[in-house]
Amino acid sequence: MNTLSDTPIHGEDFWQNILPPGAHAPPGAHAAPLPDGRVLLLPIRRLRDGVSGLASLIINQASFAVLDELADILAQRLARHSPELIVGLPTLGLTLAAAVAQKLGHTRYVPCGTSVKFWYREDLSVPISSVTTPDQAKRLFIDPRMLPLLDGRRIALVDDVLSTGRSIAAGLKLLEKCQARPVAIGAAMLQTERWREAVADYPVETVLRTPLLRLELAHCPGPPHV
Repeated sequence: MNTLSDTPIHGEDFWQNILPPGAHAPPGAHAAPLPDGRVLLLPIRRLRDGVSGLASLIINQASFAVLDELADILAQRLARHSPELIVGLPTLGLTLAAAVAQKLGHTRYVPCGTSVKFWYREDLSVPISSVTTPDQAKRLFIDPRMLPLLDGRRIALVDDVLSTGRSIAAGLKLLEKCQARPVAIGAAMLQTERWREAVADYPVETVLRTPLLRLELAHCPGPPHV
């Protein structure tokens, strides 16, 4: 694992610009390389063990230019699987999924959600949790009116980040309930390697890869962030 300082820098500076190759991260940040060597600065979130952390990407807080670049790279990589429909996972995955669908020339995408509408069906839902909301009991739904769009289509399931794999596993279970199986999974960032078991049977496309980070305890006052 990498060693780093947990000294904070201004949160509004993160994910606003893509930096040239070779750019270094200041204290409290991680320099995540893009495929061409350029760098995106990400803040470090401490985990509950107090000694490790993860680089964090909050894609709906990114500048439009950064979102556009991440979506463009991911769309190019998903294009090799010839998807006919993008299905997006909430919450932040919806921002990315919509942009990727547009990059692929699609006229729409299918958003899943955790906000219950009165016309949703319990049998078209599954439990869901994530690394950022581990203690929240939620269910993942798909609008029954979207089912005809899934029928016989080549689907790519898109989320913003794959970390523990819990969210993407819920998305796969929900698609299975809809009698659909994706041809690929896409994410802007892969966090560590913990997600692999959940998607072992699927090709995964991404833009950024970040490791589990070890924090310098002398610079880590206060409670954990995650």
